[in-house]
Amino acid sequence: MQPQKRRPTKEELAAANSRTLPDIIAPNLKVLFCGINPGLYTAVVGHNFARPGNRFWPTLHAAGFTPRLYLPEEERGLLDLGFGITNIVDRATASAAELSAAELKEGGGRLVEKVLAYQPQVLALLGISAYRVAFGKANAGIGIQEQTIGNTRLWLLPNPSGLNAHFPPQKLARVYQELRIFVDMLE
Repeated sequence: MQPQKRRPTKEELAAANSRTLPDIIAPNLKVLFCGINPGLYTAVVGHNFARPGNRFWPTLHAAGFTPRLYLPEEERGLLDLGFGITNIVDRATASAAELSAAELKEGGGRLVEKVLAYQPQVLALLGISAYRVAFGKANAGIGIQEQTIGNTRLWLLPNPSGLNAHFPPQKLARVYQELRIFVDMLE
């Protein structure tokens, strides 16, 4: 059994506002997973998708991306599997709703530059609404997109936040598994 971790204080969370996290990235990844932006909890602990209740790590395992359930502090181990993590917007906020449309569009532009530089096979964007705003694709839906960035395919996935009630864990894993099957076929 894992020891119980100390939860950040209100003061620590407040101090994390606008903090950034480094990308987990390398050239030629199979998939670069792209969140909307880091949450305050994630910024305090310094690891992606670290907030209790976020379903990113369990979903990656359930969908077959990882051989076991990874902990947020093991995020750099994704690189060995051919996966990475970035965000549309770098700065941490209490909620993605705090991001303006202009900030999402600017982040989308920076993301395009990053993808062109690192050339992953697939950019998996984790958040439908944020993608629609950042890339000006109002009718985009889950799955592979017509748009590419250079040779990189874009795949839209639901946000793994525990607050996303539209996608309970099994449904979320099935949708992520569709991407994993696609990536396996590329090899």
